[in-house]
Amino acid sequence: ATYAHSIGLQVNAGHGLTMENTIAIAELPEIVELNIGHSIIARAVFIGLAAATQEMKDLMLGARS
Repeated sequence: ATYAHSIGLQVNAGHGLTMENTIAIAELPEIVELNIGHSIIARAVFIGLAAATQEMKDLMLGARS
């Protein structure tokens, strides 16, 4: 991620991201975008889409603070 960013590439991450591993990826300052789909939908089955989305957003923002 650091090298890609240093040569001017936008760095995105996705595929296989979960509530458990998203924080470590979101902490990388070079990451611009996270693509998280399956994990949120699976969680939404139990707590609802709005709550699952907010939960993931809180994790990502917390990793950047």
